[in-house]
Amino acid sequence: MTRDTAREIAVHLAYELSFTDRSAPELLDERLSKETFAALADEDPLYADAPNAKQAAYIRKVVEGVSAHAAELDADIARYAVGWKFARIPLVASAVMRVAMYEVLYMPEIPDAAAVNAAVKIAKKYETPETVRFINGILGSFVRAEASPRNAE
Repeated sequence: MTRDTAREIAVHLAYELSFTDRSAPELLDERLSKETFAALADEDPLYADAPNAKQAAYIRKVVEGVSAHAAELDADIARYAVGWKFARIPLVASAVMRVAMYEVLYMPEIPDAAAVNAAVKIAKKYETPETVRFINGILGSFVRAEASPRNAE
């Protein structure tokens, strides 16, 4: 499994958090099991291989971080979604942006450009070209405004 695959699975789980009553740790314990991956492998090749310990740790960190910082991340999305109400943004699009923004803000080992480029790549699989441009625009504005001061330190 590549980092891109692990990131896409993290997006799936961040999306699922949008409509479940389960906590992030509960969801992760269930979804990161070898049994769940085996069951989903026929439906989606993304789940062909269960994550190794390093990949599972990355997925857990991202999904738990997105959950813990959801209000902050959603406020950032709303701030940069000029002309859009947050409620109008598709759930998949918001999950993609939450993951990328979390990586930019809280995972300095991941270059900002890599987080944004990966988010756009994932969005292209699930969203319309218009929504992909919207995501790219929001993330670009976010990185220029929010990440620059952090990178200057």
